Amino acid sequence: MDKEKLLEAAWAARENAYVPYSNFKIGAAVLGEDGKIYTGCNIENASYGLSVCGERTAIFKMVSEGCKRFTALALVGGGDGDSAPCLACRQVMTEFCRSWDVPVYVCGLGRSKVWTHTVAELCPLPFVMFEKDGD
Repeated sequence: MDKEKLLEAAWAARENAYVPYSNFKIGAAVLGEDGKIYTGCNIENASYGLSVCGERTAIFKMVSEGCKRFTALALVGGGDGDSAPCLACRQVMTEFCRSWDVPVYVCGLGRSKVWTHTVAELCPLPFVMFEKDGD
């Protein structure tokens, strides 16, 4: 999968963000191991704890459509710098990534730089119930 294609899907998803409180739009795209791209955006709520991040929206959409593992993730928007995923999203990533070395591409509003991380780098000590090779 071309990372540029995944990033463009995330930019398109960002346009659907519902952020009347923070004005901080995020778009995300995950490449499922089934070869499909699943997208998500952040969705806020007046009761802020009920809001959901773009990464989790994309991953949950993937799972709800029958795919249980992703092989790459792109996250775009937010500020001008590396808008790294929040800790809740990092934990969710560990549950549904194909392996710990799955790439996570992050790009800020300037679109001039793409940071590449792995799930292991972003969440080095995840809470896990099973090994990555089984469900």
